[in-house]
Amino acid sequence: MSKYAKWIGGGLGWAVGGPIGAIAGFVLGSLFDNADEIDERTKRMKQGKGFTSGRSAGDGYSSQYNSTTSGDFTVSLLVLAAAVMKADGRVMRSELDYVKNFLVKQFGQEKALQLTKALREVMDRDFSVRQVALQIRSHMSHPMRLQLMHFLFGIAYADGKVDNSEFTLLKTIATYLGISPKDFHSISAMFGGAKTTPDESYKILEVDKSASDDEVKKAYRKMALKYHPDKVSSLGSDFEKAAKEKFQKVQEAYERIKKERGMK
Repeated sequence: MSKYAKWIGGGLGWAVGGPIGAIAGFVLGSLFDNADEIDERTKRMKQGKGFTSGRSAGDGYSSQYNSTTSGDFTVSLLVLAAAVMKADGRVMRSELDYVKNFLVKQFGQEKALQLTKALREVMDRDFSVRQVALQIRSHMSHPMRLQLMHFLFGIAYADGKVDNSEFTLLKTIATYLGISPKDFHSISAMFGGAKTTPDESYKILEVDKSASDDEVKKAYRKMALKYHPDKVSSLGSDFEKAAKEKFQKVQEAYERIKKERGMK
């Protein structure tokens, strides 16, 4: 088995029986190094232990396992990243560099190299974005899905603009993931960078420009809670680092609005 294959195959948790497992299964192995840990994970899966949906039964989705793991999230990230990169019919160097830099930042050079090779394997295969996204929605909590969507937007914006086909796919993925239009446009507005306008700042906070100062403050508190890095703490410190970027965007948007309005 090639070394990089261990990062994306059998250790899929809730993904084992679904389309994500089918897509990633051709790269055999596990997201773990230790063979004993792989055997133990496999044993627990067979016994129906250790992995459940991040969603409650009241959400209307069945759950078979106990938690979304970092490995599950990583596989989901690679599968949908490949779809976004191919959306406009060509894979840009800037997009690939964005993904590589993200992986290096989150996992370190060695694991990033292995995951990049796994990504190339995934990109060579066709799959149903709908089936993959619906599986993610069934088993991944809302904050984790927001984090995933933020990463996908980053890929699309890597070359400084978003092609219509990319934006359409992102919107479709968001719908399948159960992400609301307000959340979708909020994340989109976060990529304005230093040129982010006051209007975009209001979009980030999901509040109208006509809102009162008190309503703006309430919107900020709500968004700060929604995007707090602790919401994805179950994925480990690697993904908490990425979540902090999104959380910072919310804080920056609030500060811009406060400055514009002269709020204290």
